[in-house]
Amino acid sequence: MTGRTSGAAPAAPVGGAVPCRIVVCRACCCGSPKVTGVDHAAQTERLREAAPVRVSDCLDVCDQANVVVVQPSAEGRAAGGRPVWLGLVNDQAATEDVVSWVREGGPGVAPLPDILDLYVFTPLARRRSASS
Repeated sequence: MTGRTSGAAPAAPVGGAVPCRIVVCRACCCGSPKVTGVDHAAQTERLREAAPVRVSDCLDVCDQANVVVVQPSAEGRAAGGRPVWLGLVNDQAATEDVVSWVREGGPGVAPLPDILDLYVFTPLARRRSASS
């Protein structure tokens, strides 16, 4: 992922385990008035209730605004989980679906709910490198 990031993370989890982490795009299109009808600050705070959130300037996938990337926990990564890119996360119900999945363990730990499958996409840079 590219771009500068900001945002305070919640306190370290009990037991020292590395939890899922969430990256939200909040610059060019994502998190801006270009995506109407979304309280971007409230969405970020709601996600932050489930996991540490990093705010990125731009993830270069503006056609998918608002973009949320769920990164696996240490346990999830050990089980083969990889970051899951979710696009068009533009309503409260979608945000709640992300929160629920992250609380269940996220990538590599909990199966991706069918409803979130509708939001999954592969960034163009990853598609290019996979086909090389």
